[in-house]
Amino acid sequence: MVSFAVAAAGSSPTEYVSHHLEHLKVGEGLWTFHVDTLFFSIVLGALMLLVMMMAARRATSGVPGKLQNFVEVLVDFVDNSVKESFHGPREFVAPLAMTIFVWVLLWNIMDLIPVDYLPLLASKMGLDYLRVVPSADVNAPFALSLSVLVLILVYSVKGKGFAGFGKEMLFHPFGKNPLLWPANILLNIVELVAKPVSLALRLFGNLYAAELIFILIAMLPWWIQFIPGGAWAVFHILVVPLQAFIFMTLTIVYLSLAYEEH
Repeated sequence: MVSFAVAAAGSSPTEYVSHHLEHLKVGEGLWTFHVDTLFFSIVLGALMLLVMMMAARRATSGVPGKLQNFVEVLVDFVDNSVKESFHGPREFVAPLAMTIFVWVLLWNIMDLIPVDYLPLLASKMGLDYLRVVPSADVNAPFALSLSVLVLILVYSVKGKGFAGFGKEMLFHPFGKNPLLWPANILLNIVELVAKPVSLALRLFGNLYAAELIFILIAMLPWWIQFIPGGAWAVFHILVVPLQAFIFMTLTIVYLSLAYEEH
C-alpha cells in the first residue's frame, strides 16, 4: 500500500523521493541558485536576530523573564565553550560561536517538520519543488564553512603576523630545510582545505541522511507512520543540537589553532 502523499507527488515511490530531494532553483550551471535554501536561511537568520533583539530590549536586572533566562543560559553555555578552547581575545569569537550555534540549530530543527506539509503548501502557491532544511543542501554548510576558512586565515595572520604565518607554512611540520618547503606548503594547504570540508560534509551528511529517512517513513501507510516516525524524531532531537554544537566547537578550535603559535 502506498501513502496518499506518494500518489499525490507521482506514480511511484521513486518519483516521490526524487520530488522531495529536488530544490526550487533559478539559473543554470554554475549560476544556479537554490531559492528554497536561501529563503529559509535568511528567514531563520532574521528570526534569530529578532528573538535576540527582543531579549536584549526586555533585559532587566530584576527578576528575569523566561526569554531572558533562556538567552542567558545560551550565552553562558557558548561563552564557556569559547573560554575552554580559545585563549585569545574573545570579543569576536564568542558572538561568532553564538551565531553559528543558533543558526545551524534552527537549520536542523526544520528537519522535524513533516516532510509533506510545506511542499504541499508550496504546490498550492504554484511552486513545483521545495526543500526546507538548509543544512541538508550541501551548498549551505559549505558556504558557512568557507566563511570559517576565511576567518582561520585572518586569525592566523592576526596571531602570528604575516611573517609568522609564512614561516609556519614553510617550516611546519618538517623543519627549515629548503628541500622540504614544498612538502610543508602542500601539507599545510591540505590541512587548511580539510577543515572546511570536514565541517561542511559532517553537517550535510547527517542532516541529508535524516531527511531521507523521514521521506522514506512518509511513504508508509498513514496508520503506521507515527511508530517509526516518532521513534526517529525522538532520536533526531538529539542529533539536531549535537550537530550544531560540533560545528560551533570545531570552529572555535580551528580559530584557536590558527591564532596560537605551534
